[in-house]
Amino acid sequence: MTLALGVLISGRGSNLMAILDAIHEGRLDATVKIIISNKESARGLELAKDRGIQTYFLDPKPFAHERNPREAYDLAVGKVLQQHEVDCVVLAGYMRIVTPALIRMFPSKILNIHPSLLPAFPGLDAQRQALAWGAKVSGCSVHFVTEGVDEGPIICQKAVAINEGDTVETLSARILEQEHQLYPQALQFMAQGRLQVEGRTVRVLA
Repeated sequence: MTLALGVLISGRGSNLMAILDAIHEGRLDATVKIIISNKESARGLELAKDRGIQTYFLDPKPFAHERNPREAYDLAVGKVLQQHEVDCVVLAGYMRIVTPALIRMFPSKILNIHPSLLPAFPGLDAQRQALAWGAKVSGCSVHFVTEGVDEGPIICQKAVAINEGDTVETLSARILEQEHQLYPQALQFMAQGRLQVEGRTVRVLA
């Protein structure tokens, strides 16, 4: 099956580019139908346009007058994704917390990548948290998105050793290299229909 993806970004789009590269190289049976950003200046939008991918900037500001601005915004995002008939929603450097409104529209079909070995160090600044705690190993995790922040069932992970003298920047760079390999791999498992969720456990079927 060819997985139809909708990708949400806020910045440079490095994981988006890794996904597009994996598709181009035949490592991922997917197509990116639409890329949506909450930031008009997101570098990823320009990179996507250069590759002929359809992009969409959805400004959060007009939703500020709504009773629940965040959910109203997510409903609008969800409608755009539905219009493009996506099978899976990919959060790739998307700097907004997804609300239940969007999760209900795409149950068990929203994926995120986080720069730590969850459940350790959820939320922002995961690399800084790892260094502050003196952790010896960090890494990255691809997980399904649920209503709790970085609490969804974990699909796959990759460990990255923390070296003496590491900074947030050096650790982040090494983790990002692994993210670029791990995210397409997790999406390929999904494209192949190999992911089976049992409670908090995700099994990758042979």
